[in-house]
Amino acid sequence: MDVDPIALSSRWAHVLGAVVLLGGAVFSRYVLLPLVAAEPEEEQARWHGLVRSKWAKFVGICTLVLLVSGFYNYLVVSVPQHKGDGLYHGLMGAKMLLAFAVFFFAAALSGKARALDRIRARRKLWMTATVVMGTAAVMIAGYLKMRGPYIAPDAADGVRIETPAVDITVE
Repeated sequence: MDVDPIALSSRWAHVLGAVVLLGGAVFSRYVLLPLVAAEPEEEQARWHGLVRSKWAKFVGICTLVLLVSGFYNYLVVSVPQHKGDGLYHGLMGAKMLLAFAVFFFAAALSGKARALDRIRARRKLWMTATVVMGTAAVMIAGYLKMRGPYIAPDAADGVRIETPAVDITVE
């Protein structure tokens, strides 16, 4: 089986973007935030400003990479393999909604817009929520990948569908 180099490159870009964005969120929430919380308030503000100025660039780039590669992977690669597969498209929709929420909170937490100060004021809560939502999106994506392509049942005969993760008999 030949591998489409564009589809492969898009998949790699998508996975790497997710690794960087989610990994950075996990590091920020569970390593950096507790370390900075031990400092005086003035020092905390300084650290958040320093980290924000660097991390915001990664958030922007990763979000762009994930959006472009994600829509390509879905529309060009996955839709033809999953035509008529309601479960696949429903779960993919849930994954996309989670991803959009992750993009929003990652940008809000690393940004400096005054309108989002209330989110940054509750940094611990929203960082935790971002990590949970990002983890859920990755878990859904992993399930969808392991589930394999959709095989429509023949109306006259039962069809046996076997994938590494699921074994279903349709009558």
